[in-house]
Amino acid sequence: MADPERARKMADRIKVIIAKRLERGLRDPRLGFVTITDVKVTGDLQHASVFYTVYGSIEERTESAAALKAATGLMRSEVGKNITARLTPSIEFIADGIPENAALIDDLLREAHDRDTATEDSKGTATYAGDADPYKKPRDYDLDDDSDDDASADDDEPDAASTPKH
Repeated sequence: MADPERARKMADRIKVIIAKRLERGLRDPRLGFVTITDVKVTGDLQHASVFYTVYGSIEERTESAAALKAATGLMRSEVGKNITARLTPSIEFIADGIPENAALIDDLLREAHDRDTATEDSKGTATYAGDADPYKKPRDYDLDDDSDDDASADDDEPDAASTPKH
């Protein structure tokens, strides 16, 4: 297992090498406007995953993916010439989903903002579903106590006849 710092440095170097090679161009007309977004190297420095995006339509993306797959050997030999490692890592090109995910997140944020605006607009015309004050109020014991005092005074004293004697 190599040092993680060394793997990160190698990934950065591979990213620069492949980007420069793509900048100089390949002789493949299928290759579109490709941007290398990231490179991940395994801990043993034997495999490099190159993430890329393509500006354009879905057809241009599939054509560029085929062109990059065909140019994998050329890119690996270019990397091998320009890095100082005993073994040249194998290279795999992976289409990066960042632009699609960013567009999806933008759509979700726009939808949430529209819902918030609609809620804010309906707040002005909203009415209560039930009573305006749904909480129970405490009883007013002063009014209730006057009528109950006379009846409860008689109930408090037990009858002498009903009390058992020992």
